[in-house]
Amino acid sequence: MPLPSFSEILEASEIIYKSMKPTPECVWPLLSQHIGAEVWVKHENYTPIGAFKIRGGLNYLHNIKRNNLNVKKIIAATRGNHGQSIAYSAGLYGLTTTIVVPIDNSPVKNMAMRNFGATLIEHGKDFQDSLEYALKRADETGHHLIPSFHHYLVAGVATYALEFFNSVNSLDVIYIPIGLGSGICGTLAVRNALGLKTEVVGVVSKGAPAYALSFKNKRLITTQTSETLADGIACRTPAVEALDYILSGVERIITVSDDDIMRAIGIYFTYTKNVAEPAAAAPLAALLAEKKRMTGKRVGLVLSGSNIDSCLYQKSMSLLST
Repeated sequence: MPLPSFSEILEASEIIYKSMKPTPECVWPLLSQHIGAEVWVKHENYTPIGAFKIRGGLNYLHNIKRNNLNVKKIIAATRGNHGQSIAYSAGLYGLTTTIVVPIDNSPVKNMAMRNFGATLIEHGKDFQDSLEYALKRADETGHHLIPSFHHYLVAGVATYALEFFNSVNSLDVIYIPIGLGSGICGTLAVRNALGLKTEVVGVVSKGAPAYALSFKNKRLITTQTSETLADGIACRTPAVEALDYILSGVERIITVSDDDIMRAIGIYFTYTKNVAEPAAAAPLAALLAEKKRMTGKRVGLVLSGSNIDSCLYQKSMSLLST
């Protein structure tokens, strides 16, 4: 599967802007001063579902309905934002939606998916368990399975990178969280299409290092667990196609701890008054780890979502004083 072409990304933009406006890019003076660099934040927390994933869902379902009018019932596995994207987008097409989530999934994200009309099934200890069950369920019931990594999804989420690069010139580096890979692959597609020299840096959790290990060893490596508070990047089995693109186009992958992520959530609020979910704060955590390396540069961060449980958010704020 090739990366989406520039024309496909532009077409996805037309589809997506029927349902939402472009999200803002802001340079925050206090955050920039704290880092010692010019820090621009792409605010994907300002979409209708509070996360970047909506772009992929809108593009995927538009194309599926255009190409297959017989699709009536869909199913997907998720830790939350992909499921919200699918449930929200499916509502526009009158589709019946089933979402499979791990048993300990975020109550806030579960509530949001139900609010968008999805039927939730809680199964398994993590995303991989939920995905395997969704595959089985789709085979048994005839539901159309929507994967978490697909050409249409990548083309859709690539539109945030197009907005970012068009609005902010000459970014030296951009930090992207890696869940299953649609966001970072979409960013690579746009950077390559525009002929830019911006370094793309991936960020994963130390508790879910599958992509970092695969990148280091230049081959697919799975892990037995994905234990991290950052559910949006809790991956233990990389997507083969995503890994190929990452190996060929990403500068490096940084691993950050849950404590690093929690502190970054607090720093985001302190200096920008924005709420970031753990996966969305991971890029800032990585930038803080590379603070000296980034001195004086123009840096991009993707704040990919704001869907965080209140107890976790309160904990992150308490860490600011430690």
